[in-house]
Amino acid sequence: MTKGNGEDPKPGSRMERIQQGVRKRTLLAKKKVQSITKDDVKSYLMRNAFVLFTVVAVILGVILGFSLRSYKMSYREVKYFSFPGELLMRMLQMLVLPLIVSSLVTGIAALDSKASGKMGVRAVVYYMSTTIIAVLIGIIIVVIIHPGKGTKENMHREGKIVQVTAADAFLDLIRNMFPPNLVEACFKQFKTNYEKRKFKVAVPPNDTSIISNVSEAMEALTRMKEEIVPVPGSVNGVNALGLVVFSISFGLVIGSMREQGQALKDFFDSLNEAIMRLVALIMWYAPLGILFLIAGKIVEMEDMGVIGGQLAMYTVTVIIGLLIHAVIVLPLLYFVITRKNPWVFIGGLIQALVTALGTSSSSATLPVTFKCLEEINGVDKRVTRFVLPVGATINMDGTALYEALAAIFIAQVNNFDLNFGQIITISITATAASIGAAGIPQAGLVTMVIVLTSVGLPTDDITLIIAVDWFLDRLRTTTNVLGDSIGAGIVEHLSRHELKNRDAEMGNSVIEENEMKKPYQLISQENENEKPIDSETKM
Repeated sequence: MTKGNGEDPKPGSRMERIQQGVRKRTLLAKKKVQSITKDDVKSYLMRNAFVLFTVVAVILGVILGFSLRSYKMSYREVKYFSFPGELLMRMLQMLVLPLIVSSLVTGIAALDSKASGKMGVRAVVYYMSTTIIAVLIGIIIVVIIHPGKGTKENMHREGKIVQVTAADAFLDLIRNMFPPNLVEACFKQFKTNYEKRKFKVAVPPNDTSIISNVSEAMEALTRMKEEIVPVPGSVNGVNALGLVVFSISFGLVIGSMREQGQALKDFFDSLNEAIMRLVALIMWYAPLGILFLIAGKIVEMEDMGVIGGQLAMYTVTVIIGLLIHAVIVLPLLYFVITRKNPWVFIGGLIQALVTALGTSSSSATLPVTFKCLEEINGVDKRVTRFVLPVGATINMDGTALYEALAAIFIAQVNNFDLNFGQIITISITATAASIGAAGIPQAGLVTMVIVLTSVGLPTDDITLIIAVDWFLDRLRTTTNVLGDSIGAGIVEHLSRHELKNRDAEMGNSVIEENEMKKPYQLISQENENEKPIDSETKM
């Protein structure tokens, strides 16, 4: 209906207001599309330059690597060729140690014990939940696809496996949590080694009754027995777990000291900021380093002919499992908890994910992950400083999925039927072993020994999957980094009330300090005002 003067009536109903709003938004969207200029495109490219360069570097690295395979380069030539990539790894690893310590100390010190305790509980619950889900996905996928059909005699073996018992491995994990020397923890980890030792064994008297003379009797009474025994040892590499435990404890103490601990807090804050500025400089070199890391690994790769049949099916099975966890489970978990678009969040992590793919190390990727989360996704620094270093050390979703899947694959290859109890044992052991896995390339192969030993499978059969492990290691590292990053986003969302309360408390304390300073400021202002009067009177 229209009025007699031909004018439309004012929109009174809710439906008319909604329709008007839709029309306005449509017109605005059209204007925005039409108003995109060269400057807009240029600014977009400048903002995303790092990401674009890194993605292009991966593509060029793959093309260059496969192009150079036909030249049959020697081992020395491959190492020379990969040198720019090695430099990137060394640069990133150089920053890992100060970054873990400074970020954890400042992150914990910035929160009170109540807030940090709640945040810690949320982070641990998230880590355990996603790791268990990853293990279950790995078990279900390998049981459904059953890639281990056939015999292992036709499969290619490569490399050598260092044996370790499950008990010693878990004891080493606990020992590394409490390093006796913090300086040594910066470059060494405790690891149990094994050596053969001879022991004297007394012979029972009835065995010596037939010995004729005294000398023969004495020799028989002290027979030697050879036994393999565990001895203390070490391996090169940052003891990240020990440094994480120390940094969390140290941060809690500094936070409880309040004014007395402010100087230390400021020092670690400055150190953290300086490290992040160094990361910003290294980011310009990262695309070049990633290009040569990927190209060098493809050139170094063994003959592709060994990857066929069961091994190819195993590779496809692992990729499907990792994709389900990374593309479906983690984004869905983020959406359900935060009610935000997970793909926008993941879009800000592209450079960290590509760096993880190139370096194959979640620890080495840590500086880039910090930069992506804080500067692109805007996650609170107090959350990233706490969640990321701990996550890079103990939260290994991709590794847990891979270990459970690989163990059942090896059982299938050996025609070894696992009962329900053994599958549960594999799931529990894979979860625990992934926590102990170091954030370095191919660390999962070491912890695989523990998983296989727990159900009596032959550990030597790990050599069957080494040929493709270099590639799968990159994919599971990318999944690990994605899991840590989404965990930071979820923990921030769940801890938003504690963070706001903390901000309000900090704001009130600043106001109180200013109020306390006001009388002194007024006195100083009065003195300053009096000075010109004195000078005028003197004149």
